[in-house]
Amino acid sequence: MRWLDPGETLRLQPLLKPEAAAGGAIFEPEADDMDVAAIHGGFLRGARAAGAMLRLDAEITTLERKDGQWKIGLRDGESLAAKTVVNASGAWADVLAQLAGARPVGLVPKRRTAFTFDAPVGLDLPHLPMAIDFDETWYFKPEVGQFLASPADETPSPPCDAQPEEMDIAIAVERIETATMLKIRRIKNKWAGLRSFVADKNLVVGYDPTVEGLFWLAGQGGYGIQTGESAGRLAASLALGRGMPGDIAGLGVSEAALSPARFTQG
Repeated sequence: MRWLDPGETLRLQPLLKPEAAAGGAIFEPEADDMDVAAIHGGFLRGARAAGAMLRLDAEITTLERKDGQWKIGLRDGESLAAKTVVNASGAWADVLAQLAGARPVGLVPKRRTAFTFDAPVGLDLPHLPMAIDFDETWYFKPEVGQFLASPADETPSPPCDAQPEEMDIAIAVERIETATMLKIRRIKNKWAGLRSFVADKNLVVGYDPTVEGLFWLAGQGGYGIQTGESAGRLAASLALGRGMPGDIAGLGVSEAALSPARFTQG
């Protein structure tokens, strides 16, 4: 990263108003976008190739452990059996854990809102950088011929199918229009999702300390796709009893720092 003076800031991101760039900016030239749909689709194809089965609309309603096996009851009445349950249920991880008789880790789902709007005609969109204010109260970036924006909200929410709030979108529009030359006349698409955090904002990865056969993979915050490959390898290695992968351990990551025991014991 490097520091930009106000003039450099406006040359790089000419949509900013001069007063918004008066303090300069931090520029991260090696930042890249990620094609979330393509990455997620690749993970699913790899899972299917390895024999996994994807079941949709299959809410777990009961979890009972007996004789070293889980009996898993689904909402449609079907029952499954497994030696190990991996609790990778996102915002519902604490709910699922309690079904299994485990203590929650204090997961807090937080709503994040995003929307798209038309870009002014004539902009060289592919070469415009993403812009985020220093306080992280808004951002916008080019997105396939338009702009994607957000108020960078983190509103606590119960686990749910999150929906965007009109007030959050209005707040983002006001902030972006105050700081830039943009005039947002029409919202094209809008959505919301839940980013789940524990108190220390680290991942929760490892076997539950008190409930046999329950493995946690939760608390990814807003970094699920970015950490997905490494977190998946880490979870698989720990779940199979192979320990921490060497490259991840080499970064100073420890099992204890990620273990659910740091919240569920003591």
